[in-house]
Amino acid sequence: MYLALLLPAVLQCSAIGALPADDQPAALKRALEDLAAPTAIYVTGAGVARPFGAAAGLADPHTGRALTPNTPMRIASNTKTFTAATVLRLWEQGRIDLDAPVAPMLDPALVALLRADGYAVDKITVRQLLSHSAGLYDHGADSRYVEAALARPERVLERADQVRMATVWGDPAGAPGERFLYSDTGYVLLGDLIERLTGEPLAAAVRRELRLGERGLGATWWEIAEPPPGGAEPRARQFLGEVDATDIHASFDLYGGGGLVMSPRDLAVFMADLFEGRVFDRPETLEVMLARGAHEGADQYRIGMLVKEAEGREIYHHSGFWGTAAYYDRETRRSVAVATTRQQTFRTEARPLGESVLGVATPPCG
Repeated sequence: MYLALLLPAVLQCSAIGALPADDQPAALKRALEDLAAPTAIYVTGAGVARPFGAAAGLADPHTGRALTPNTPMRIASNTKTFTAATVLRLWEQGRIDLDAPVAPMLDPALVALLRADGYAVDKITVRQLLSHSAGLYDHGADSRYVEAALARPERVLERADQVRMATVWGDPAGAPGERFLYSDTGYVLLGDLIERLTGEPLAAAVRRELRLGERGLGATWWEIAEPPPGGAEPRARQFLGEVDATDIHASFDLYGGGGLVMSPRDLAVFMADLFEGRVFDRPETLEVMLARGAHEGADQYRIGMLVKEAEGREIYHHSGFWGTAAYYDRETRRSVAVATTRQQTFRTEARPLGESVLGVATPPCG
């Protein structure tokens, strides 16, 4: 176990992505087999001659079913990239103004909840929701949220329940456009905005606007709202510590901040499609997505996408609550997605290994 915990740091010192291309699949497989938790990775993109993936461990410890790069999992906040891209697709069609106030576009009941808690809803813009700069409290980060889900995993939540929790548990955290403050609540509002603007359920609007059915994503669906694709593997069991959280009702994270079930393979393929010009109609739309805002903390998060500088490159990425992450390196044109079934090992094992496939060495190295 001690060696396994040290391994990600060692891998970062001699990153898998720095090895000759023919050696990387075998090195990845060996590294995965030494990790403590079941983990899967898939690598693709225009800079990869032959896409490859690997996995180790069990997707379901009850049945002994093995984890694979095609095993679907709840991807939680990785969904935000899809929600943001859908809004940008509507923007490039001229159907929405990113700098318009959101109040007229939202369910009046949600607006009333926010106003009653002191939010300047008439000043909050679409772009601010997308970039987490609207000053919204994050219901999802409140410890009471997960505690309530574990206590009553069968509870069905509505979008209004989540917005109400944000207003009861917290208050406005700054003026609109002032600073970056990550908020699931903001993306729940964006989900409502998409539904009202398109007249479709969120899942249907995202699938249509992003053309998910045309991308060969055989293990991707919006939980509850869509059936799993025919032939998809069963969803992996996912854990919070030693608690099997697989059967927490999907409405825990369903309305735009989360909601998608995907395999690492599908997630990496979509990231490559997004950055290589196969999602938006115009190249400049991606640049709008990646443009740095004027608010404090805008260096961390753009529109539906985190960014980090490593080895002199900008790496775009997003992660999800259950232990998933997706990356794209525009310099090497490499897309990587990683997922683990054990959330507590994500930061110590899964994420460092995923970044090592990009060739990123993050000190300190042991």
